[in-house]
Amino acid sequence: MSDRRAFGLWTLTFLVVANMIGAGVFTTSGFTLASVGSPGWVVAAWVVGGFLALMGAISYGQLSRVMPESGGEYLFLSQALHPAAGFVGGWISLIAGFTGAIAYAAITLEKYVIHSVDLPLFDGSIAIVTVGVCGLLHGLGARLGAGLQNVVVLLKLALLGLFLFLAITSDIDWQGAPLPAEQRPEGWALALAFGNSLVWIALSYLGFNAAVYVASEAKEVSDVPKALLYGTVAVTLLYVLLNAVFVYAPAPTAIIGKPEVAAIAAEAIGGKPLSQLVSATIVVALFTSVMSMIMAAPRVYAKMADDGFLHHSFRAQESAPQTAIALQSVLAIGMILFYSRLESLLGYLGLTLSLCAALTVFCALLPSVRPGPLFRLSSIPPVLYLIGTLVSAVLMSINEPWALVPVAITFGVGGAAYWAIRSRSAPAADGPPSA
Repeated sequence: MSDRRAFGLWTLTFLVVANMIGAGVFTTSGFTLASVGSPGWVVAAWVVGGFLALMGAISYGQLSRVMPESGGEYLFLSQALHPAAGFVGGWISLIAGFTGAIAYAAITLEKYVIHSVDLPLFDGSIAIVTVGVCGLLHGLGARLGAGLQNVVVLLKLALLGLFLFLAITSDIDWQGAPLPAEQRPEGWALALAFGNSLVWIALSYLGFNAAVYVASEAKEVSDVPKALLYGTVAVTLLYVLLNAVFVYAPAPTAIIGKPEVAAIAAEAIGGKPLSQLVSATIVVALFTSVMSMIMAAPRVYAKMADDGFLHHSFRAQESAPQTAIALQSVLAIGMILFYSRLESLLGYLGLTLSLCAALTVFCALLPSVRPGPLFRLSSIPPVLYLIGTLVSAVLMSINEPWALVPVAITFGVGGAAYWAIRSRSAPAADGPPSA
């Protein structure tokens, strides 16, 4: 079989798993506990976030059946809505969806490595090497990158499973408890805090769409929707169990507002040795996250090049889209060098990507996409995803109104860039510019 059709169901499922299990799951619950005030509400937020991700995965699966090509949001929005919407989706993928997420995961990986082993290196060196190695592996060929990724994902799942087994079977005093009454929000304040937390958590779940970025390279068209579903269900179960351990094993005061919740929980369960094992597991998890995003992202740029929005050298060849992989790697390394801390971008990334995903899911309800009437069973997942995402975005905006400013700028710059390119290239009406 041609290397162009290199990805089977397992590889696509592992791609979803690797994209979803990144830095967010290991850093979010401490901040969420500080916001909602109770371990129970933290776990509830992860359950709700997982349900919304499942609805999103089903919706993206519906879109992939109608448009079985690589390109993700760029493809779906371009064909179902308008080329301008597709370009903005591709722009957001470039800036927020992949470049920012790759850099964030790589920097977090470096912090865990340095936490375990004191190395005399300058800030960003390990993160840069991680991005470079992942880009090189995928640039050598789709089969090589996919095969290595599958092995590493299996190792990551085995290590996380071992941690859960040790947590469940250990004889410890589970210390998780609500914060003091004066630190717990109630009523409308709790609703705002819960909505804000859902936006943070959504960033950890957004990899549910990973397989659509390489749909043209799937062995079978039907494998893409299956991979989205299987991967999302597996990761949701894992997320809920992991975060229940994170917030119930240690004392609330030990993790509230802190990013290193996994290491703190592990030390409460098994002391320093288990904490070191968990740190190693997180390093593996973040490595596969970087690797899978560098695998998926260039396929978006290759599709944009096919439509004339990027130079023809970014188009996919018989094997991997090497120029696009190089571009993504260079952009991520540039962001690593520019930022020393990406934690402040979590709200921006979560809100920007959630709204972009919601706009994409909306396409599944359009007459040109859906195969039948609007009021039918298959319309329920897109509607539920839209409602949940928009409600959480509104609640976060009420709680932090300034969070909308960088999001609006990102969308606005993408739209302006589209019209500038369109005007310069003099495209045909309602079509992409000529290559």
